[in-house]
Amino acid sequence: MAARILHRLRHALAGEAGREEPAGGGGEAEDCPESSELEDDTEGLSTRLSGTLSFTSHEDEEEEEEEGDGASEELEEPPQAPGAAAGAEDGEWVSVAERPGGSLLTRQLQELWRRSRGSLAPQRLLFEVTSASVVSERSSKYVLYTIYLIRSGQFDKAPATIARRYSDFEQLNRRLRCRFSCDMASIAFPRKRLRRNFTAETIAKRSRAFEQFLSHLHSIDEIRRSPEFLEFFFLPDLQAAQRLTCTGMYREALATWANAYRLQDRLGVCSSGRFLLTLAGLAVCHQELDQLSEAHGCCEQALQLLEAQGSHPLLGPFLQAHVHLAWKVGKDKRRSEARLQDLREAGLGLQQQPSLKECLIKEPLE
Repeated sequence: MAARILHRLRHALAGEAGREEPAGGGGEAEDCPESSELEDDTEGLSTRLSGTLSFTSHEDEEEEEEEGDGASEELEEPPQAPGAAAGAEDGEWVSVAERPGGSLLTRQLQELWRRSRGSLAPQRLLFEVTSASVVSERSSKYVLYTIYLIRSGQFDKAPATIARRYSDFEQLNRRLRCRFSCDMASIAFPRKRLRRNFTAETIAKRSRAFEQFLSHLHSIDEIRRSPEFLEFFFLPDLQAAQRLTCTGMYREALATWANAYRLQDRLGVCSSGRFLLTLAGLAVCHQELDQLSEAHGCCEQALQLLEAQGSHPLLGPFLQAHVHLAWKVGKDKRRSEARLQDLREAGLGLQQQPSLKECLIKEPLE
């Protein structure tokens, strides 16, 4: 019975479809329009639910527009498609295909991030007095200030440190004022006191004053690159390390050379003659302590710095030391041997050249 009723209903619907055919364009009637309508609805539902979904209301859109206007013109969302706002007001689920602003906003943020990475401000160098101790000697008494050089935004496993007294700062201030009188006119320096120099209050105030003094000096380009300013930090360590190396105290000398290396690295002077001398000191001490891989690494770093220089007093000694250490640790030495051959053909007598250790001991450090 039910099958007969369904059969009559199909014929009736088919007859209506045939009468409407001339107005609709002449297509053939479908056998099962109910199933077609169901398939169309299912397809439309799948289209609306495809992709990443987002639910927004009219109030949320107004808040997003206000935040976008306040942040930046570059981050402003492009206008939505005509049907998107109506769908949002009705509380519909809207797909990414109906809201092109999402992908555009993502691309704009990525482009903004790429541009910002290329225009980051250079890292600041901070000077921090970490301790101050009163030192009593036979004929004098003074305060020794320990200062860390810290690159902001980074963690240094091994800090770069100096220990200076008031007279050292005073000498630096005097030398810089003689050479940079205009730049130094606005830089304050703590004045000398005749009494109460060793109280906790005076030491604390001077510690903060020395931090500000060094930071102010480092902020001025000409002063920051001057020999007077740079040698205030690492020249005493170079002199002490050289003395320790000459007396055969290689372990103590190695620690001092390493601190001088870190100081020059923080100050950004890793291509100077003093830095090459520091690498020579590190190589000699590592080799004397049978740390051959470390010594080989120091020679390689020095040769990279000397790559562009045709001649340098330390080039031959570094090449000879590198060939010897490379043979010891099983590394490739052909490039250094070729450079040594070029020096011989250029008429440089390598047999008469001093070794790296001899160059280190004879180098005047004043």
